[in-house]
Amino acid sequence: MKSIDRRSFLKGSLLTAAAAAFPASLAVAAAPAAPQPAPSPSAEPEIIDTNVNLFHWPYRRLKYDDTRALVAKLRRHRIAQAWAGSFEALLHKNVSGVNARLAEECRANGGGMLLPFGTVNPAWPDWEEDLRRCQDVHRMPGIRLYPGYQHCGFENPEFARLLQMAGDRGMIVQIAGEMEEPRVHHPNLALRDMDLTALAAALKAAPHTKVHLVHFAPLIFISGGQVSQKARETIRNETGAFFDISRLEGNGILGRVLGVDEPLGPAAVGRLPLERILFASHAPYFPVEASVMRLFESPLSQPQMLAVMQGNARRLLASARRA
Repeated sequence: MKSIDRRSFLKGSLLTAAAAAFPASLAVAAAPAAPQPAPSPSAEPEIIDTNVNLFHWPYRRLKYDDTRALVAKLRRHRIAQAWAGSFEALLHKNVSGVNARLAEECRANGGGMLLPFGTVNPAWPDWEEDLRRCQDVHRMPGIRLYPGYQHCGFENPEFARLLQMAGDRGMIVQIAGEMEEPRVHHPNLALRDMDLTALAAALKAAPHTKVHLVHFAPLIFISGGQVSQKARETIRNETGAFFDISRLEGNGILGRVLGVDEPLGPAAVGRLPLERILFASHAPYFPVEASVMRLFESPLSQPQMLAVMQGNARRLLASARRA
């Protein structure tokens, strides 16, 4: 494999995003994305994005909330596969309908690159059937939970049962943290606080379940608020939970989280091993460019960069399917 040249990557990936501002490129964004052939061994490495979202954010329209436009945008940044949840899962009551639309949208407009991650709300009756349909009907590799919106606490026995059942099925369980900065929440929005002490206990009780804490980094790495340091340490050190880079902030932050650069600073409370960190963008709510820059500005070696770009995600997907 060719070595990663940061300057070449930025020129060929980040800078091409500027073309989206000109009319000539709008047709590309609006056209269906054609399936891409598998890269040759000598091709530049591609990225697996473990957190994108389809359909409309409930509180405002977002650029690239059209699936075909989002797929075209992801491809321009050499993202070859994206794990897709649905913004509809936040507030819609008919979870089965949400999952069916997500699966169909990925099939019809995903250009062969979108993997659907449906949702289950363990606070509602018959959630076991929603879980079954995600795997048996829609062939989803995992599910994505939104505890702040779905109002099922981590201490709820049904949440623990869901982790166990998903793990028994070999499914990945993604648990979404803050979908947006709390200071910009709609004034009528009342989200449930997340008890990380209860989450740590639930994760330890289901060690065979592959869990990805999506968009969770500030709750784990930065001290303050009502989250105890012991809960953070337990999740980091006593569970196998995966994290992603979509909420890491600061120059060279990924290198500091891995301990290959300067210390994290007085507000930080811990680091993570390389093999538990995934690439994610939280697109289209966040610009894809933000996570790409976050990755390539950090002082990582080629093996470290490849692990975050795709290797860890491939391993997680493969291990969950074997479970």
